[in-house]
Amino acid sequence: MSTVNSLDGRVAVVTGASSGLGEATAELLAARGAKVAVLARRTDRLDGLVERVTAAGGTALALGVDVTDADSVHAAAARVQDELGTADLLFNNAGVMLAAQIGDVRADLWRRQVDVNISGLLNAVAAFVPQLRASAAERGVADLVNTSSIAAQNLFPTFEVYCGTKAFVTHYSRNLRAELGAQGVRVAVIEPGIVRTELQGHVTEPNAVEWLDETFKTLEVLEAADVAETVAHLAALPARVNLERVTIMPTAQAA
Repeated sequence: MSTVNSLDGRVAVVTGASSGLGEATAELLAARGAKVAVLARRTDRLDGLVERVTAAGGTALALGVDVTDADSVHAAAARVQDELGTADLLFNNAGVMLAAQIGDVRADLWRRQVDVNISGLLNAVAAFVPQLRASAAERGVADLVNTSSIAAQNLFPTFEVYCGTKAFVTHYSRNLRAELGAQGVRVAVIEPGIVRTELQGHVTEPNAVEWLDETFKTLEVLEAADVAETVAHLAALPARVNLERVTIMPTAQAA
């Protein structure tokens, strides 16, 4: 039985689906009726996700993809169209968060964040926007949701490069909306505050680790499921409604 939140008939693609926001959102979209393609490098994690979705009566397709490899993303787009149908929802979520003192000159960490957070996002847009356009022309609406962060708007010492990549995601998304909105493709960017995911576990810079540890001890942070609900809500809105930018904060987080 359909509800106002139903996503029956939708074909959703989720990048960075092996954990965190991507994993939670993929499961929720499938539970709401969408057929879901889950993309990530860690295929062992994807297999478990597909098993859970299938056991709950949903449909999911696991695709091992590195978003920094444009050919890999385009090949995944072709498989989605062949096996699930034309995608009409892309949750562009793959990303990394790393910290370093500027004086340490960690160019490897800088490149990794630029490659995944910017180039990877652009690769997914390039691969799937043709399908989103086709879906919008057929059914009147399609959705592209990009994951940014409150880091796009705020100051976090040692996370300068991460903040810069997320500022790109936010501004790029708002500009992209100006082009795609007239074609029926809604573009939204979400900017979560502190969320409990695996991203924090990749941070090694001592001051950043100390700050994160203290934050998680003293603040009731967001859970991945909270962000997943937001993505599902965006996709279920009437075709005439586009929330272009959504900031999602823990109630007690000031900035």
